[in-house]
Amino acid sequence: MTQGRLLAVSDLHVSYAQNRHLIERLQPTTDADMLLVAGDIGERVDDIKHILQTLADRFAAVTWAPGNHELWTHPDDPVQLRGADRYDHLVEFCRGIGVTTPEDRYPVWEGPDGPVRIVPMLVLYDYSFRPSRLSKDTWLAQAYEEGVVCTDEFFLHPDPYPSREAWCHARVAYTEERLAALDDEMPTVLVNHFPLIRELTDALYHQTFAQWCGTNLTADWHRRFGAVAVVYGHLHIPRVTYHDGVRFEEVSIGYPREWERRGLPQEMLRDVRPVVAKGPKC
Repeated sequence: MTQGRLLAVSDLHVSYAQNRHLIERLQPTTDADMLLVAGDIGERVDDIKHILQTLADRFAAVTWAPGNHELWTHPDDPVQLRGADRYDHLVEFCRGIGVTTPEDRYPVWEGPDGPVRIVPMLVLYDYSFRPSRLSKDTWLAQAYEEGVVCTDEFFLHPDPYPSREAWCHARVAYTEERLAALDDEMPTVLVNHFPLIRELTDALYHQTFAQWCGTNLTADWHRRFGAVAVVYGHLHIPRVTYHDGVRFEEVSIGYPREWERRGLPQEMLRDVRPVVAKGPKC
């Protein structure tokens, strides 16, 4: 039997023609490869569906954790669903083509270095990645003064929740309950578009952008829930770091202006098999 690979990618941003051309390079290396997609495929529902279907046709299994861009309601998108309704619409599509979502039973990777439980998540952010001395309003105002404001402020609607923070807290509670209910000690690979720990945002050039990057409520999840690897995107800073001995993989492709400058890796799909090798704490 073929030994598959556990591969990951995020931030495809296929609304850019240069990125759309890269999709053909996202090919399995064996007929048993599992692909983890950690969000930001695109903004339009038709683009998101097309790419997910394409990947589902190629890989033995695909797991999707949405990013903020999939949740935008862009005025150019014929599908004007907002907030949770938009997310639910994409979940139902994924179920129809066999792609695992954060609402489904967590799959188990049985390949090399397995078994491990794959946990896709939608957790969002609550503006808590900020200096403790500053209020949300002050930190947000500073971002506006610097001209570094996430487009979520205009296109990511939290309906039916009263705010993005409220939606985030509901998702945290839901996901935490599911994780706590796991009745075995199988190690996990946590997959979330947004970083689970604040330290990862220290690499951002504009620190005010960190407020759109996660929540302090997930700071200990990699320890509490037996993670041997954490897959994330959003920052467009592809790298591997270790925190509390757990491997964190930022697997983004990013915008053309970013990858054209730094170049693309020979293999755009990152191998995140959870080899339990203790690295330096960052």
